[in-house]
Amino acid sequence: MAMFTRYRQPKLLILYASYGEGHVQAARAIRDALEEQGNYRTVLIDLMAESHPWLNEMTRKFYLKSYTSMPALYGWMYDVTRPMKHNSLFGGFLHSIGRDKIKRLIAEEQPDAVIHTFPLFALPALKQKPRYRASNPPSYAVITDFDLHRRWVHPGIDRYYVPTDDLKQELGSLGIRPSRVQVSGIPLKRGFRSVAPDISLYRKFGLDAERPTILLMAGAHGVMPDIAKLCAGLLEQHDGVQIALVCGRNRKLQQQIASRFKQHPHADRLRLFGFVEQIHELMSLSTCLVTKPGGVTLSEAIAAGLPIFIYRPVPGQEKQNAVYLQSKGAAVICYKPAELIASLLGVINDPERLMNSRACINRLQLSDASADSIARDILTQLGAGQTLSSAP
Repeated sequence: MAMFTRYRQPKLLILYASYGEGHVQAARAIRDALEEQGNYRTVLIDLMAESHPWLNEMTRKFYLKSYTSMPALYGWMYDVTRPMKHNSLFGGFLHSIGRDKIKRLIAEEQPDAVIHTFPLFALPALKQKPRYRASNPPSYAVITDFDLHRRWVHPGIDRYYVPTDDLKQELGSLGIRPSRVQVSGIPLKRGFRSVAPDISLYRKFGLDAERPTILLMAGAHGVMPDIAKLCAGLLEQHDGVQIALVCGRNRKLQQQIASRFKQHPHADRLRLFGFVEQIHELMSLSTCLVTKPGGVTLSEAIAAGLPIFIYRPVPGQEKQNAVYLQSKGAAVICYKPAELIASLLGVINDPERLMNSRACINRLQLSDASADSIARDILTQLGAGQTLSSAP
């Protein structure tokens, strides 16, 4: 029976941003989990796009461009602002973005709580002002990376949902009470609750069930470099492996690879895909994953028990994600095609190394890590009529 069938369903507002795919995927996963709990009053808003369309488009282009043209600049900006406090001059400016829009949204939607999957904290900033404090709903933050940028830390946030115990401890060192932090994992799509291979999926994706599969994910926008070199090297150096290359929404990349490998002698072992909605199915068939280190994709790989290989991580939160997982023995970071190919084939050709790599991944899996745990906790907080203190 649904949790709130006998009571008024709380109305929830989820604020996300469209910088990459992770923040919106997390928002949708939480919405879906809320619906499974019997709550159908959830509204998703891209606050930056709604409040400042021009600025949103400009900053999104910069974010995507940073992967190919300006990675050092993006990394420098991330590192410089990483220790930034919410009440610093720049921190205050960032958290003022969308302030007028959030005032209107609160008045129009009258939500019982606001969930943030991106640290644009106009509402928590408003709650610090005495005249707005009593009239605004509780604010929850869902951190979608394995690294803690101080932009996520704000006294107006009532509750945090984090991917790891390490991140909870880091929040504690910054004065956030442990009772206000839940280790929930990064919210994922429903399919990742139980990732198991099904023989029919091999036919669906055109893969050979007898061959090891390297899943190569170029990112939602297909910006990973050296894709063609990696594919050619893997196909030529191991006559047993097959590659499932996911190009995301980059149709140009998909067409370029298709054209380049059309006459390749091992083209039968390369399968090309655009954006794959049911990515858990493809992960369930794979032996290893090569990817950009976005928080959501890495969490998906952990849920699927896939050994992770990260190629040329961009400085910033993605490099920090990569470094964190490497420190846990759950990922290998490579910077050159030959290095990556050798590392991949070394694991695929050595059953013991493959088993050890999977064991490291499995140690990062949480017993109750899902969007469900976040949805249950939020509804419990609201259903019990509790309002958490906004003081750190």
